[in-house]
Formats: sequence, C-alpha cells, structure tokens
Amino acid sequence: MSVVTVQLGQCGNQVGQELFDVLCSDALAGHRKTYSTASCERFFHLTSQGDLEARAVLIDMEPKAINSSMTKALKGGRWRYGEASHFSQKQGSGNNWANGFCVHGPRHKDAVEELVRREVERCDRLAGLMTMMSVAGGTGSGVGTYITQCLRDIYPASFILNHLTWPYGTGEVILQNYNSVLTLAHLYQLSDAIVVHENDTVHGICSRLLNIKAIAFTDINRVIAHQLGGVLQPALTPDSNGVYSLNPLGELVSALCCHPEYKLLSVSTIPQMPSSSVPYSSFSWTGLLKHLRQMLISNTKMEEGIDWHVRPPPASGRIRSVAGSSFNTSLANLLILRGKDVYCAETGNFEEATIYTPWLSPAEAFSAWKSPIPFNKYEKSATLVSNSQALLGPLEDIVRKAWNMFASR
Repeated sequence: MSVVTVQLGQCGNQVGQELFDVLCSDALAGHRKTYSTASCERFFHLTSQGDLEARAVLIDMEPKAINSSMTKALKGGRWRYGEASHFSQKQGSGNNWANGFCVHGPRHKDAVEELVRREVERCDRLAGLMTMMSVAGGTGSGVGTYITQCLRDIYPASFILNHLTWPYGTGEVILQNYNSVLTLAHLYQLSDAIVVHENDTVHGICSRLLNIKAIAFTDINRVIAHQLGGVLQPALTPDSNGVYSLNPLGELVSALCCHPEYKLLSVSTIPQMPSSSVPYSSFSWTGLLKHLRQMLISNTKMEEGIDWHVRPPPASGRIRSVAGSSFNTSLANLLILRGKDVYCAETGNFEEATIYTPWLSPAEAFSAWKSPIPFNKYEKSATLVSNSQALLGPLEDIVRKAWNMFASR
C-alpha cells in the first residue's frame, strides 16, 4: 500500500526532498529485491519511462523552495518529482498563521485538492496521507493546517500522519509561539498521529555527534530524514508472517496512539555518527538497546550526555511518577530494529511495566518491528518512536511564551 506525502512550506519541502533521497538510496542499495520493491511501491510511482517518481505533492506560496527541491531531486538522478505535482504562488504568508489559514488556504483549496486527488488515484491501494510542515511559519503552519482539514474531510477513512518541525527555542520567527499553538490546537482534532522533530535537538546531534562545524539547514534536514526513514521503511511486525507491512501508517498509529488525547510522538535513533566513521565502527545490539532505553527513561535526546542515574520508580510509585521531572513515563513505545543479527536482539528491557502508565499493560504499550536489512549504510540501527512525556517541556515553553506575548499585548 502506498503513502502520499504532502510537503508544505519551505521547511516541509526541504525536509521532504531529503526524506525521499534517503528512502530511494536505501531502497536501491545492494541486492534485496523484496525490500526494494516494498519500499518503492510505498513511496514512489514507476513511470512509463522506468523512472521513479515520488508520491508527493509540493505546496508553497512562493516558488523558491519548490524549485530548489525539484532541481535537487533531478540532479540526484535516482528519482524525481512529478512535473505537475506542485503548486506555488508569488506571495508568501508573511509568517502569519491567520493569513495562511484564512486567506491562502481557502483561496487555493480546489487546486491543491485536485493535485492530491490525482496522486491518490495513481495508488493501487492508499495506506494514508503524510503531511510535512513547520509549526513556526505562515504557509507551513497556516496553509498546512487548512489543507490537513480539507484532507480529513475528503478522506475520512484514511490515516493522516503529520510531521512537524519544532522551531528553535530562541526563535526564528517573532510569531512562532502563536503559530505553533494554533497549529497544534487544530491538528490535534484532525490527525491520527503527530511526529515532532525539535530543531534544537537535531542541531545538537549535528554538532556533538556528527561533528559538523558550520551547521546549515541542509544538515538538520538530513538528520530528520534519516530518523524518519528508519521509521517509514518496510519492516516486519509480529503479525506480518514474514511479509512487509501493507498498512504502515495504520500499524504505526495503532501501536502508539491508543488514546485519542495523546498523539505527540518523538523519535530517537542510534547510532548516529559522521559517514566517514561508519565503515570503521562496530556495535552490539546489547549496547545499542541499553543506551536507547536509558535515553528513553531519562528523556535524553542523544546518546552523548545520557543521565545514567535515572531509574524507573518502584511499582508503588508509578502513579506519582507521572508528575515527576526526571523520569520520563511512556504511554506507548515502538522499537524498530534494522540490520545484522536483528532476531538475536533482546528487547525485554523495554517491556518493563514501570516504564509505562499503570492503566496499560506492557504487552499493549510496547511493540517491536524488525528488518534484517541494514538501513542507510549502518550495519545495525535502532529507532524508537515514543508516545511519552518527552515533548511536554517544549510544549509548555511554547504555550507559556504565547500567553506572555498575549498578556503584554
């Protein structure tokens, strides 16, 4: 089953292009026909000329980001965007959420819906829709929220996954706190799941793990694309009977969003290192999963600087620990393992009841997907998608700043 991606605004189009680049290069690497076929069918359409064309619609109120993304895809030579799968105008939303949601969105609704409809009709079977946007600007957040609302009305039975890029805490846009609160308030009523990447966290990964000195948005987008690819590429679920999942978004949502009021998902990936170091590195599943579990319970964003002193509370203190600040309580976790000897990996430490809320059993709260195919040149890699308290801090900061701006007029 296929996923149609809707890229919105400058951020959504830049991250989307990097994501399709990762998906394509990973799918076509080595001799792995079944995996490659499953990945390409999910994210690409094979044209009559034998070219791979992304199942994507590009939307922005200015043409610059779209033109850049389409040009980069063509230069890569492995895949491309559809020649008529984009929509742009000459005037942006000015970082104004209301301008995007109330003006540009309704004005261009019909044209965008037609582009999405054409892309959906090219799918043999639709697994769902994925939108990619920033919550800080006007087009990505304002127009993106309006388009998500339209998609929910047109495809009421389809899964909708939103990917949001969270702004820097110090601020790129003066109105970013307003824009973020308005975007989340609307998307929470429309989406089945919301995957969030924080710019501050990804910037730290680029600096401390990848040793990048002059960090550009291209570097940040590549890290986001790598982590998303680890989630979205084909994997074997416990119920798949050796066949790659045919309903990737549905199984992701059912594994993680068991309560309709909790939809914010964070992503952690291990290992992450400069590409030049990968051929000379070796990892064990025991070591990788030990670090990833501690990252989860201590709410550490990367494997450097993990707080090893944080421990799960005793069973009698599980309810009280929900309000604590050091231990990160989870509602649900999805662990995706890829690479050599994946079936020897022991995941029992993620199934401890003390990690989760007391009203959900670990058997229902934890899921593990596996694939023996190495991902993006890493011999072994683990990605954890978590529905936990990890995003409460950034969310509370944005709400507080928005209220302070409102109170001070």
